[in-house]
Amino acid sequence: MKILVLNCGSSSLKFQLFETRGAGGEEAEIASLLRGVVERLGSSGARLVARQSDGTAASEPVAAADHGSGVHTAVAWMLRSGALPQAEEIQAVGHRVVHGGEMFREAVVLNEEVAQKIQALSELAPLHNPKNLEAYYAARERLPRATQVAVFDTAFHQTLPPRAYLYGLPWEWTQAGIRRYGFHGISHRYLMLRFAELRRARPEQAKLITCHLGNGSSLCAIEHGRSIDTTMGYTPLEGLIMGTRSGDLGPGTLLALMKRYRLTPDEAEAVLDQRSGLLGISGLSSDMRELLPAAEAGHARARAAIDAFCYRISATIGAYSAILSGADALIFAGGIGENAPAIRAQVCAPLGALGIAIEASANEQKRGQEGTISPAGARPDVWVIPTDEERMIARDTWRCWREVLH
Repeated sequence: MKILVLNCGSSSLKFQLFETRGAGGEEAEIASLLRGVVERLGSSGARLVARQSDGTAASEPVAAADHGSGVHTAVAWMLRSGALPQAEEIQAVGHRVVHGGEMFREAVVLNEEVAQKIQALSELAPLHNPKNLEAYYAARERLPRATQVAVFDTAFHQTLPPRAYLYGLPWEWTQAGIRRYGFHGISHRYLMLRFAELRRARPEQAKLITCHLGNGSSLCAIEHGRSIDTTMGYTPLEGLIMGTRSGDLGPGTLLALMKRYRLTPDEAEAVLDQRSGLLGISGLSSDMRELLPAAEAGHARARAAIDAFCYRISATIGAYSAILSGADALIFAGGIGENAPAIRAQVCAPLGALGIAIEASANEQKRGQEGTISPAGARPDVWVIPTDEERMIARDTWRCWREVLH
């Protein structure tokens, strides 16, 4: 069967077409046929960029006003290019949904009842959940015979114990849903499962610290197959310094800033979400590919941004090592984690007391490649594992389709 995976960003729609192969059991092979993105949605510069598994590539301007029209554009391109002979071959569509609150602990068939619950959670993810629903309604319209499945970015973190998710707030606020939820759960779960595959072991046998480092960044402490702590909280603004997001900011600091600059809540959120983080500190860029050479050339604020970014990650790895009573492996993933050896080296440098070490040549070689970068015999192992959220969504969609409906 063919599975279409849709992953909505704030102004883009990533899509990937998979095909299940083999006997059709629990571990059926899931092969990627093509992947692409409709970017700059709603602008005159909207564009579809895609690549098929045989290397055939496409890049063309499109008219796509929103995520719904982005879905129609992606399906139309697949049919026009011949990559998808008939739309009816897609039997399931997997949707990444950012926020499932406390309602959803696993993937579910997406129907109108589930859609209404996702809409009710939009207050927790106003920039994402509505766009996820736009894609759902468009996919349902364009592919009426396909089973729609929701895969939640928060679901993996529903195993957090109360000591990890509680804020020190009035209890009635907690009961109203003000708590730490965590995000990037699809990625962290993929890293856990892929590490288990590589080690030929069960996920429950390892204690891991997974580092998803990109424009949005988060860490996760995983104990015996369960997320027990993570850096993001009630919203994805919490935690590490990120590309344009501030990360942790004391409530007193936020209140003082709002008073000093007379900011409304929406204005404060815009500053913390879009003008802070690496961009805010450096005044130059949110992209680590630009900051690293700038720092090497003597740009002081670029160096300060990198140092603050790495320090928070190192400190959190130390904390997570403590709550895990020692980790079996430290895993780097995401655009920065997979492709920036200098960042991995700087993060690991102060962690020698924990046994964390990297081998310089191996670290330098692993750019977007899977493998260990720690010296032989070191514990914990240090790995680079490129994350694959779309494949994880396809797995969950396949499992949900097979178990629930067939």
